Order: sequence, then C-alpha cells, then structure tokens
Amino acid sequence: MSDGAVTVLDGNHLRAIDLSLPEAEVSLTGAQVLDLADSKASSSLFGLSLPQSLKSSALKRICLQDDDVFRLKELDREQALKVITDYITAIADELKDDPLVISVLDGNTIRLFLEDEDDFAMLAENLFTDLDVEDTGKINKNEIRNALVHMGVEMGVPPISEFPPLSDILKRHEADGEEELGQAQFAELLQPVLQELSEALAKKHFVFIQNIKIVNGSKLRKLLADEKQLNIIVEKILADGSGNTEKIRSFLEKTGTELGLPPSEANEAVALLYDAVFADLEEACEDKFGNLVKQILEKFAEQLEASPVFHDI
Repeated sequence: MSDGAVTVLDGNHLRAIDLSLPEAEVSLTGAQVLDLADSKASSSLFGLSLPQSLKSSALKRICLQDDDVFRLKELDREQALKVITDYITAIADELKDDPLVISVLDGNTIRLFLEDEDDFAMLAENLFTDLDVEDTGKINKNEIRNALVHMGVEMGVPPISEFPPLSDILKRHEADGEEELGQAQFAELLQPVLQELSEALAKKHFVFIQNIKIVNGSKLRKLLADEKQLNIIVEKILADGSGNTEKIRSFLEKTGTELGLPPSEANEAVALLYDAVFADLEEACEDKFGNLVKQILEKFAEQLEASPVFHDI
C-alpha cells in the first residue's frame, strides 16, 4: 500500500487468517484468548489498533461478556479456539456491515519532499510564513512542532501524540527551545527532523482511520429480512397521512440514516442515488403500500451493494 493511500477494511482480510493457538499452551485465560485474537486481527489489518467500539460490537454479536469473570476463566484449547474463531468472525462481520477506511503512512510522502530541493524549499517557506503570524521574520524553535501539525497526515506526518518516535526525534534535535530562528535556520532544522521521521515510518508504519463512512446496503438488507421492523417503518410513513412516493422519499431523506441509507445531504452521489431509485415508480393504493416501500428499499440495497457511497463523517 502506498503512503497515505486509502484502503477499505470490509472484513475480507480476516476471513483466511491463521487461527491456530500457541503449541506450548495447554490452557489459556479468557483475557489471553481475547488478546491473542486482537493481535491476530490487528496483524491482518495492517497493524491497526482495533477501535474499542468495534471490539465491543463483535463481542456483543457472539453474546460474550468481556468482564472479570470471563477474563479470569481458564479455557482448554478447544474452548479457546472456538472463542477466537467466533470473535474474529464477528469482527469480520461487523466490518462487512460497517467498513472502516484507513490510510498507512510509511514515510514515502516525506521522502518525496526531501528528494526534490525545490519542493522542500517551498514547503519550508510556506510553513514558516504560516507560523510567523506577526511577520517578524523570526519564530521560536519550538514552533517546529506546530509545523509538523500543519503538515498533518495529508503530507505524511502522523499526530505527535499518537506516534511516540516523533517526540523522541524532536528531543534529539532540541526542537523544544525558545531560541529564535530565521527562515533558513528553520529549514535547516526541519530537514533532518523530517528525514528521521521518514526513516522511523519506514520501520514502523502508522495506520489511522479516516473520517469516512461507507454505506454499502448491508444494514438495509438486514432490515428487509426483518418483516416486523419493515412493517413498523411502513406504519411510520402512513402515520403522516396517505402514502405516496413523494412521502416515502421525504421520510427516507429525513430518517434514512437510521435504516442504513447515506445522509441525503452528504454529496451529489446521494442525490443521484435517490433520483435513480425513485425514477419510474408507480403510486400504490394503501393495501399495496407496504410492497411499494419494500420495493424502494430493495432498490436502494441493490444500488448500494453495486456502488457503495462514501461520505465524510
């Protein structure tokens, strides 16, 4: 994966991982089993530290309570293997329903800046200008931290608080002082800091979750399979008066996110999706209204499965 490239985690990475247990272990505690499963899942997902919400949802799927009783419980190899298998399958299923979008920083973007003298000079100049808010031609040495924040993940720099090696690099270059620097001195300090950072990222990649939501119709298909819930939706639409396609569209645009639809105001792709689904629909009498709602939701599910919608969170 190239530096900063977007990758979708939809559970497929976890379907074929090795779920074997360490040979030396006769039994494991519940805590050891969950830690082992988290480690295996993380390794298969580019080293991503699994979000707590994802782990909790996966445990809920398999009705497993992550409490002191379970964590201290001794499990034989067969029991442990079943928990690991069920738990990782549940994580994969959660990601299928609600995929994560990640990027991996491996230092390549920073190296490209450093390899081109003109690009680096322009970068250093722009950063210095942004930080020299009083236009004095001088900034404090410790502003190098803010320079890295300004660059951000878009330019290949991880958050300082989430990538400890970066703090160590800044300390080695005494970048926390109050000494004033001109633009040339600032560039002279920035260059080795970025060089070390690119090398550190090449050794230990930084994986982060993008603030992007993917709607792929999975949640909607679950609703369609639940006749009771589907009938509740139909009744809610009819509660506002006589049902027609315009009323259905208005209802879905307002509350569709709860059903598994993308926000109607998210982007142009969503507007086009609604137009495509509601094109050429015929009105239905009240006793056929439920079938019309189901038909519309099925069209949404088909469209989203074929072309998932990405939108900012």
